[in-house]
Amino acid sequence: MGIILQPFALLLLFFYNMFSSYGIALLLFAIVVKTVLFPVTLKSKKSMIQTTMLSGKMQQLQKQYGKDRERYNLEIQKLYEKEKVNPMGGCLWSLIPMFVLIALYGIIREPLTYFMSMSAEQIQTLATQLNWSEVAVSEGWVTAAAMEKAKNLFQNGAYNQLYLLSLVNAENLASLQTATGAESLFVLNFDFLRIDLSKIPELMFWKKGLGWDSIGLFLLPLISTVVSFLSMKVSMATNQMNSQTSNETMDRTNKTMMWMMPLMSLWIGFTVPAGLSIYWIAQYFVTMVQEVICGKMLKKDYEAAREAAAKREAEEKEEEKRRKEEARLERQRRIEEEKKNRGKKKPAQKKDEEPDQEGVNKDDSREGIRAYARGRAYIPNRYGGVTPYSDPNELLRAARAQAEASGQKKKGSKAKQEPPKTEPVRTEEPPVQEEPVQEIPSVLQPSPETEAPAPVETEEVEVEVEEIEVEIDEDENKEG
Repeated sequence: MGIILQPFALLLLFFYNMFSSYGIALLLFAIVVKTVLFPVTLKSKKSMIQTTMLSGKMQQLQKQYGKDRERYNLEIQKLYEKEKVNPMGGCLWSLIPMFVLIALYGIIREPLTYFMSMSAEQIQTLATQLNWSEVAVSEGWVTAAAMEKAKNLFQNGAYNQLYLLSLVNAENLASLQTATGAESLFVLNFDFLRIDLSKIPELMFWKKGLGWDSIGLFLLPLISTVVSFLSMKVSMATNQMNSQTSNETMDRTNKTMMWMMPLMSLWIGFTVPAGLSIYWIAQYFVTMVQEVICGKMLKKDYEAAREAAAKREAEEKEEEKRRKEEARLERQRRIEEEKKNRGKKKPAQKKDEEPDQEGVNKDDSREGIRAYARGRAYIPNRYGGVTPYSDPNELLRAARAQAEASGQKKKGSKAKQEPPKTEPVRTEEPPVQEEPVQEIPSVLQPSPETEAPAPVETEEVEVEVEEIEVEIDEDENKEG
């Protein structure tokens, strides 16, 4: 932190050495800092006015997409990208002056560290030489309990360095420099308009007398509050001059800030050393001047930007009007076509019309009065036809009879033997059954996944039996 604060401390020390007045040094410091940060202020002002100019379109989007927060945020983002506006630009750039204020507060609070570059050991020696433990308690700077807890040592906190430095004067300066070994130690002149800027103003100032010192300390925070209020009024007037738009939300926010900032200045003015109030008064006056300059510099730019925005808005309205006209003509054309085709009969569309496929017959799917009891577009021979059912027991008996007949033939028996009485095997394919395919045993039913049914073993057995019967018939004819 010391590396960051040191450049500001050197600048403030430079002005002090030039005029030997702490108050004048703070005034010049505020003017120089605000001048250096003027480009930042200009950019922040520009971003704020850009956001204000978009308030009208943002209200339209709010009315259009207010219920859909996700769509509203998306449209707002598109609007910012289209107009090349950074909504956080004004806030981000305005944080830099606050950073400078924090740095100045640290420098004012610890002048021995940043002005005179004294170490902690040197500051402790200085406190011992000035009898800090007794003087601080008697002046009310430190309570007796806090001093006893600190073991009568100097605590580098709050505004103790300011109080300790105020005890250094021209009479004891040489001895203190010798005791501490700090040649950079000097008497800091806190007097400005007969007001000690190292002290903190009090609300009940009359307790310490009605002298100008106490009254002047009391007036400094009040003056800072009034100047802060005037600065906010000038800033609002500049924004209105450049934007020339009315936004209820923005106006409400500006009014809130116009009262909050002065009240914050008043509260801070009675809690910090008076030197900080001098800085605030100076930088508020500089801010008012810069606001007027920014208003004149940005007025021409925003008039041109406003004209471009108005032209673009007019083009968008013309485009929207053209789209509406095209939509109206399209609707009118469709209405005229409907009127022309109103008297014409449209060809009736057959419901559940079957595709023209070979082998498809709607009657195959019918079951009684139910048109699609077997499934839509039922095709009986889709997978090669229905396999007729054959009793396996009959096939086994026929196979045994064939085996017995072959054995007797090989023995060469000349005697005429009657053929075994076997049940006649059906050689002709029975007619196609009307039952559903699901009723056929799954063992004999071919798989629907194959394109052609695989040959069933039972059919092969039937063919062999038929051949045997033919041979037996020929032997009987020969013997006869």
